[in-house]
Amino acid sequence: MSTETIRQLNDAFRTGHTGTGRILVTQGVQSLGADAVRRILRQVMAFDAFTTDNDPHGEHDFGAFDHDGHRIFWKIDCYDHSLQYGSENPADPRVTTRVLTIMLSSEY
Repeated sequence: MSTETIRQLNDAFRTGHTGTGRILVTQGVQSLGADAVRRILRQVMAFDAFTTDNDPHGEHDFGAFDHDGHRIFWKIDCYDHSLQYGSENPADPRVTTRVLTIMLSSEY
């Protein structure tokens, strides 16, 4: 598997440019209101503060930031198309569905 390819696919999906997948927003984030959810989604899409601490594998699959006094986490997981198992090859979009989950840190 190519880390560079996985990183590019994760970035393209997260930023809304390309790729197939699902975006899940937890109840905790939803409870902040529709306007907050929109602003949080924009922050996730624009996130670029990757470091070796939050991205040790270089795949751009996790991020954290503060929003109006709340710590927000987002995470991309790669599944097979049935969403039952992890993808056998996250670098191959033909066999991978990406799931982006956005949550309050307290929900982790």
